[in-house]
Amino acid sequence: MMKHLVKCWVFVLAFFLMNQITQAIEMGEIPPKVELKEKLGGRVDGKPWSSEELQGKVHVLFYVDPDEKDTNNDASEALDREKFPSDKYQSVGIINMAATWLPNFVISSSLKDKQRRYPKAIYVRDYKKVLVNAWKIADDSSDVLAFDKEGRLIFRKDGKLTAEEIQTLVKIIHEHL
Repeated sequence: MMKHLVKCWVFVLAFFLMNQITQAIEMGEIPPKVELKEKLGGRVDGKPWSSEELQGKVHVLFYVDPDEKDTNNDASEALDREKFPSDKYQSVGIINMAATWLPNFVISSSLKDKQRRYPKAIYVRDYKKVLVNAWKIADDSSDVLAFDKEGRLIFRKDGKLTAEEIQTLVKIIHEHL
């Protein structure tokens, strides 16, 4: 009887731990730390990027497959129209470089151009799907995540945002500035 009970307990514990490992970040949570540097990626200028930077300001993070780069242009444009104060708001674009057949040098060239056109935004490359694996966000997609000043997740959408979801995102950002 005791042997059977121990086996059941081990099974339940293993299931619980595996479930915790594979769960996506939830609203109100600070995501696990990720760092993109060297072979894993980094900023367009070659400097490392860490998710710990998602603190101190409200951040909106676009995690994008290059083949889906236009999917959430409406959301990006709506956020630009709001003219959020740069001391309280930051946008981050992270490109899922492993999600496309396009050569890295082509994507990197395009990112450098974007960085020049939008100097307030932070552009980052993820060569190995680090955020997909660590945060369980959608791969081969256009994901939009927003974080409050403490780095807690306050909005998430994997895929194209509807007009209503864009309004909700803008409202949530205003509430957390």
